[in-house]
Amino acid sequence: MQPPPDRSPMGLLGPCWVRWHCVQKSAPQEMPEKWARAGAPHSWSRKKPSWGTEEERRARANDREYNEKFQYASNCIKTSKYNILTFLPVNLFEQFQEVANTYFLFLLILQLIPQISSLSWFTTIVPLVLVLTITAVKDATDDYFRHRSDNQVNNRQSQVLINGILQQEQWMNVRVGDIIKLENNQFVAADLLLLSSSEPHGLCYIETAELDGETNMKVRQAIPVTSELGDISKLAKFDGEVICEPPNNKLDKFSGTLYWKENKFPLSNQNMLLRGCVLRNAEWCFGLVIFAGPDTKLMQNSGRTKFKRTSIDRLMNTLVLWIFGFLVCMGVILAIGNAIWEHEVGTRFQVYLPWDEAVDSAFFSGFLSFWSYIIILNTVVPISLYVSVEVIRLGHSYFINWDKKMFCARRRTPAEARTTTLSEELGQVEYVFSDKTGTLTQNIMVFSKCSIHGHSYGDVFDVLGHKAELGERPEPVDFSFNPLADKKFLFWDPTLLEAVKTGDPHTHEFFRLLSLCHTVMSEEKNEGELYYKAQSPDEGALVTAARNFGFVFRSRTPKTITVCEMGTAVTYQLLAILDFNNTRKRMSVIVRNPEGKIRLYCKGADTILLDRIHHSTPELLNATTDHLNEYAGEGLRTLVLAYKDLGEEDYEEWAGRRLQASLAQDSREDRLASVYEEMENDMMLLGATAIEDKLQQGVPETIALLTLANIKIWVLTGDKQETAVNIGYSCKMLTDDMTEVFIVTGHTVLEVREELRKAREKMTALSRAVGNGFTYQEKVPSSKLTSVLEAIAGDYGLVISGHSLAHALEADMELEFLETACACKAVICCRVTPLQKAQVVELVKKHRKAVTLAIGDGANDVSMIKTAHIGVGISGQEGIQAVLASDYSFSQFKFLQRLLLVHGRWSYLRMCKFLCYFFYKNFAFTMVHFWFGFFCGFSAQTVYDQYFITLYNIVYTSLPVLAMGVFDQDVPEQRSMEHPKLYEPGQLNLLFNKREFFICIAQGIYTSVLMFFVPYGAFAEATRDDGTQLADYQSFAVTVATSLVIVVSVQIGLDTGYWTAINHFFIWGSLAVYFAILFAMHSNGLFDMFPDQFRFVGNAQNTLAQPAVWLTIALTAAVCVLPVVAFRFLKLHLRPGLSDTVSWGCAGGARGGGRGADGEFQVGAKLRQKTARGIRYQCPHPRGAQLPVLAIFALIDRLTDTRLAL
Repeated sequence: MQPPPDRSPMGLLGPCWVRWHCVQKSAPQEMPEKWARAGAPHSWSRKKPSWGTEEERRARANDREYNEKFQYASNCIKTSKYNILTFLPVNLFEQFQEVANTYFLFLLILQLIPQISSLSWFTTIVPLVLVLTITAVKDATDDYFRHRSDNQVNNRQSQVLINGILQQEQWMNVRVGDIIKLENNQFVAADLLLLSSSEPHGLCYIETAELDGETNMKVRQAIPVTSELGDISKLAKFDGEVICEPPNNKLDKFSGTLYWKENKFPLSNQNMLLRGCVLRNAEWCFGLVIFAGPDTKLMQNSGRTKFKRTSIDRLMNTLVLWIFGFLVCMGVILAIGNAIWEHEVGTRFQVYLPWDEAVDSAFFSGFLSFWSYIIILNTVVPISLYVSVEVIRLGHSYFINWDKKMFCARRRTPAEARTTTLSEELGQVEYVFSDKTGTLTQNIMVFSKCSIHGHSYGDVFDVLGHKAELGERPEPVDFSFNPLADKKFLFWDPTLLEAVKTGDPHTHEFFRLLSLCHTVMSEEKNEGELYYKAQSPDEGALVTAARNFGFVFRSRTPKTITVCEMGTAVTYQLLAILDFNNTRKRMSVIVRNPEGKIRLYCKGADTILLDRIHHSTPELLNATTDHLNEYAGEGLRTLVLAYKDLGEEDYEEWAGRRLQASLAQDSREDRLASVYEEMENDMMLLGATAIEDKLQQGVPETIALLTLANIKIWVLTGDKQETAVNIGYSCKMLTDDMTEVFIVTGHTVLEVREELRKAREKMTALSRAVGNGFTYQEKVPSSKLTSVLEAIAGDYGLVISGHSLAHALEADMELEFLETACACKAVICCRVTPLQKAQVVELVKKHRKAVTLAIGDGANDVSMIKTAHIGVGISGQEGIQAVLASDYSFSQFKFLQRLLLVHGRWSYLRMCKFLCYFFYKNFAFTMVHFWFGFFCGFSAQTVYDQYFITLYNIVYTSLPVLAMGVFDQDVPEQRSMEHPKLYEPGQLNLLFNKREFFICIAQGIYTSVLMFFVPYGAFAEATRDDGTQLADYQSFAVTVATSLVIVVSVQIGLDTGYWTAINHFFIWGSLAVYFAILFAMHSNGLFDMFPDQFRFVGNAQNTLAQPAVWLTIALTAAVCVLPVVAFRFLKLHLRPGLSDTVSWGCAGGARGGGRGADGEFQVGAKLRQKTARGIRYQCPHPRGAQLPVLAIFALIDRLTDTRLAL
């Protein structure tokens, strides 16, 4: 049987029918015969259903039995991780993936072995359970909200056509192949093929904010063959089958084919309604479910993002491993000591101190002692470290969210920390990669100038022929002749309107193109009130310009566009739209005018279109090119316009090739692009447009401030070179004071390499000249350099085009490019693709080992944002795709300076001080056991009682260090902004590194030595008031423990840079809690309740009642703390840092009546402020005289009548 010829409006199918007819015998049995005759591709015909990796999707309408054979996912979604039964085992399994948790579980098991444990099991299980519980509660809370969200979505109602009747079904019960009815303002339940709608031609409008953040409406259209299926009875008989691509996460692409009535019809993304969209401006529509539940594109894009770790995270993991190694070494030393002691001494006391039954030798005793000491000394590896770090980071993220100075009142948009894991890395950024449009500029486009047939419009001249500036211009052009004009549109050159009114054909064709070649949707709420909804601000600006100059876009259908030309309504038949994308960088439409003439209109980037212009008018081409360069030099965004007349036969032949390409299942996009390429050549140049995109407020100041902070800024933009360079000068990235700005525009590998080589040679030569004959290598030690050009004399800029960058990023040249670029103060990359943006960021990350930050506002910036260490999204005019992919977001570029110089610097400072103190206090606490081992026969006896060991890290010392880690600051926020050089320690990683770690460890060990030996020596001959010996084990333990708590409390007081009520409460409160618990544990009450646990009744009271004990505690505290105070005093005198200078200026200003070295200072501002919204974070102000160290220094300064040499 020969199939009938295709009479559908989709086009001609041609001789392909012969091939389809020939393969029908090989159709699979599960495919009905009519589908084989309809022409399923041969590869599909031989394919059996696969329940493994899906290679294609088959969905037949109204046939659940057939579709269920493929075992497709239901429409029930599950974003939660646990249920009631699995929460405990799964969560514990996940938590024990952490090495620290596993380590402490191992210690707990060891403590259950009586032969090696000298501590009760609760000394480990209490902190471990506390850490696990806090994490579990957090995970459970997050999962509860996920469950609630899942249930809310899954139980939504939808109208499903079942057995010819529309029935209400929950979303979770919808299946692939079902036909669903949607009504206006309803969410789309699954990924649907649009079959029909209440609007003519099967049109409907959707809002995709849930998918890509864009709030403007997009049009979707049913294919003509199904657009008439608006009746329930017709839809019930619809049995078409869709064969399409498998589930994927590409929101903007869909490739499939509908087989129905022995014909096949290509399907694209324009025919799809995706889950998460909302139906707008249509009473109803019907759709066929193609993908459901986890297979939908919305859920496919909900995968976990790559987890970013900070450099401090990586360093902490390394240090914890070192500490563990140190722990093992201490255990080995003490175990060897135990074996020697038992062999030499212990064997003589077997009658009094017999070995355990399992111990048969001194060596085995040492082996058991090793594990005993591993248990006792385990606190040197802090179990609460990671939890404390996460709590501090959470606090830092809330401070960013609460910062009123990063709140944009115009857009009602606050800053948002979308991650809590990167706060301190904000204080270490060295490279900022920024988009231009919408990030540095406002992305609010204004039609500024144009070039039409070699004549430039837009400039206004005075009577002397000089170009008038904006403030000197006369009144704008009067568009009152046009009742449909947009009253907000302003243009100052009246000659363009005169050309339109006089009927200049080139001018008319220019604006006709602008009114036809676009994807703008028009909405007319009242007569004459047009509202344009454009997918990009550029398109909206161009269509609005055409509207005001008399070519008003009124409406469109799938096949027509209606334009009101100088008051006359003209309807054009829309034959084809050649879509824009980042590769093509152009858009075209093919229309037939009322006279039957076919014409292609095209607009696009000059680098693309000028190569496709017919060479018959070289003068026009040269003039337009000159105008383009002029516009770009003024920082305007340019597009070239062109047209081409087509013959009927040429168009029909091309339309056939386009249809065949649209039916291809493999590489459909590439084939269509190739067909489009055939049409878009030998076009006639019409002119060019120039759109102004003004800089955002505060951009030049922000860039200047970040540059002073030694942060290098690279701009990666898709704009042409001249535009980008102009913006570079406008925002002060490039300045006239620069030694030189290098421009790389080579088209070949050799040209690019040569231009980069010359730039390096010139920088090196100028550096030698500035250095009076000495090269940079000769003046700076080579150990400090990674490149000969790393710190050359002079400021340089680098501008490189996209085609040159493509060569520069090749493997054999990328290091040459990186070396040259990093030697420059500013780098601008023009005409770059989204992939190239990510490649540039990755190049710097890989070879410079520097912290990178990428900031952008559009979908083309997402790859760059995800690649960088820190991604920042600007919530601007291009939706929120960049925001959704970012780690931090706000609405204006100027907030970046506050994010980095205030929040980032403070976060880094706080985290470093927290870690230094944390390791110090743990070593001071733990190493006392090590020294005690040499005086107790290496018997694994502890100095402190087991309750003190349990509570030290989770009660006595946890809150003060958390308060310092959350609230501390060295200088107030205003000083951080005024002195951007304060940011450099973070870039150089000076505040916490391996050297600082060893200093903290050394201080902790020093403290532990004094903590043990001072009381030990004092107690040797000490007596009580009644003359009895003071030196008993419990009294010694109480004295050492009390000394330790006091010393570490004083130490954190010295480390605290900014005192708040919270710091005071936590530090002094922790001391009070210590004494309260100490006396309670030695009280009669606890002894009466637990006589086996609390045996030493009254010991604390008796010990602390002795003056000798308090003298010992005071002496211990003095010898531990005074050297630290003396060292800091000398350092402040002899080698003060910039932060010392600035903070002392603040304190001096407070002391001297409000004025210090740097001018006026405000003292005593509140840290937090009550608002209607709750506790709002206010960046704190100067430390003033509250800082204890500075108060001590000030007292010494006054006593000696000297002044600090600052």
